[in-house]
Amino acid sequence: MHVAIPLYPRFTALDAVGPYTVLAFTPGWSVTFVAAAPGPVTDDRGSLAMTATASFEDVPRPDVILVPGGPGTPAAMADEALLSWIRAAHEHTRWTTSVCSGSFVLGAAGVLTGRKATSHWGWADQLPAVGALHVKERVVVDGKIVTAAGVSAGIDMALTLLAEATDEETARIVQLAIEYDPLPPFGGADPHTAPAARREAALGLVS
Repeated sequence: MHVAIPLYPRFTALDAVGPYTVLAFTPGWSVTFVAAAPGPVTDDRGSLAMTATASFEDVPRPDVILVPGGPGTPAAMADEALLSWIRAAHEHTRWTTSVCSGSFVLGAAGVLTGRKATSHWGWADQLPAVGALHVKERVVVDGKIVTAAGVSAGIDMALTLLAEATDEETARIVQLAIEYDPLPPFGGADPHTAPAARREAALGLVS
């Protein structure tokens, strides 16, 4: 199974790296980072560059598309080279997926119309603007489209995808291999119960 993860300026690193680690650990799966042209692409902190080893033209028909989110999403939603690649590849994918605000990029490409989807809690309720039906879940599966909520939810999405595409035992083996057994030091991060000041400060970090 070949997975293509498109990179664009100011993507959030964990959106891409979390799912990459899950899927790259899976026997028989390979992951390629792609962009308009091969080369380094800088993340949203401006301090990490990841390398796209192939162009969109080099990978026209991946089995899986996985679009990360990040503060660069608005520009990505207007990037016709990226959107055209998503549209064309989506016709042939087994799975088309996103993490965080990457769902808005899928929506801008026109592949979420009438589909259930999720995104980061800070702007998930805006998904209808790109044709999607917002569902308040960490991972949403609608046919061959799988979307994840914010950032770390990409790991959950990748494991969910793996179980759907192969079987639950394979997903459990990978989960054990990467020792994914989260126990946050401060409990769960529920935006609906967090104080307003904390919510605002959190959104300031990811916007």
